[in-house]
Amino acid sequence: MSKITTVVFDLGNVLIDWDPRYLYRKLFSTETEVEWFLDNVCNDEWNKKHDAGQPFEKGIAELTALYPQFSEQIRNWYDRCEETLGPMDETVEVLAELKKNKIPLFVLSNWSAETFPKAEVLFDFLNWFDGKIISGEIGKIKPDPEIYNILLNTFDLIPQNTVFIDDKLENVEAATNLGMHGIHFHSADLLRNDLKILELL
Repeated sequence: MSKITTVVFDLGNVLIDWDPRYLYRKLFSTETEVEWFLDNVCNDEWNKKHDAGQPFEKGIAELTALYPQFSEQIRNWYDRCEETLGPMDETVEVLAELKKNKIPLFVLSNWSAETFPKAEVLFDFLNWFDGKIISGEIGKIKPDPEIYNILLNTFDLIPQNTVFIDDKLENVEAATNLGMHGIHFHSADLLRNDLKILELL
């Protein structure tokens, strides 16, 4: 295997704990209501549209037309998105060690271009990276191979020298199909071990 010199991180549920339940438990009185809302109203498919570049005003308007009784809760997805986020401190510590070791660090994340700036305000460690590709800014979303090629071409990365870390297996497999070394994220401890094997820590 080629020597790994560069590390690319996904963000959600790798470095940033993202869970809409943190917000919607404040807005609904029972867990059943929360789960129904996240399964049927502000669900994954709706959220992915914004990760792929759709403006929130359009998404909110379309969903509010279907579920007018939830207009406030739908809008809160965007207005109060900070309340769905928290740091994953143990993984951030791994990131800090990589930074200390002067390893080039990059982000490849499915995230709305409108809400990502709010995350940048919350988390100082997002300034530690040498470059970022945010899906909502380019209109492509993992696991589409094109977003990986944009990352590689934008920052002149060599796939065989690059490791990609993501909590979703399909995203890791897409990276490995392009020649990158993939790590399916499960915990900070397992990640640390994997990076030690690659002689990055």
